[in-house]
Amino acid sequence: MTRLIDLSTPIRTGHFRWDVERRLAKSHDTGGGQATWAGWNVHAFTHMDSPRHVDPEGFTTDAISLDMTVGPGAVVDVSDVPANTAISAERLAAAGAHLQPGDFALIRTRWDERASIDTPEFWANAPWMTAEGSIWLRERGIKAIGYDFPQDYCIRFFLNGEKRPPLPEHVTQFHLLARGVIMFEYLCNMGSLRQPRNQVIGLPLKLPDSDGAPARVIVMEDEA
Repeated sequence: MTRLIDLSTPIRTGHFRWDVERRLAKSHDTGGGQATWAGWNVHAFTHMDSPRHVDPEGFTTDAISLDMTVGPGAVVDVSDVPANTAISAERLAAAGAHLQPGDFALIRTRWDERASIDTPEFWANAPWMTAEGSIWLRERGIKAIGYDFPQDYCIRFFLNGEKRPPLPEHVTQFHLLARGVIMFEYLCNMGSLRQPRNQVIGLPLKLPDSDGAPARVIVMEDEA
């Protein structure tokens, strides 16, 4: 038996950080059937980043093939990390001994169970990745990575409208994304994963020549 687990955050209107415009383009009241129009930043909610997001010479979504975002996955369980705590390379190494080259790494903190993504607390109190931890993951040869928390410490300052800091402060984007590791942000529901290894299917919308795209991410997990 195979379990299917959805790791995707619902796209909701009224989010305090991201503007989502949603309306009926046509409705049954006019006799033309119903069609919903929606628009939002492609880096909101569950989404994929391509290297162009941080590197003007980086490749765009056109260059990302299915084999780059689908395949064997490994759950790196650091859910014991406290709030407002750095995730060190040592912690990742202890939790990620089963990582293999070519894996889709799922960094699990279960932060979405401790704070709602719809609140400032989710952003301001989350654990965060370190540069050393990001480098450790890259050196394991992973091809893609997903997080269930705002993974860079500096993300919390966006809440105050502060200017975007230099790229090296976005340690995961600098050490992973800019070097070709495809990144999926704002996953959820990782607490439902039971196995350390699985199959991950990350499907960004086919949005050509873009720095990213909304995505649906699911896991296929064999029953023990």
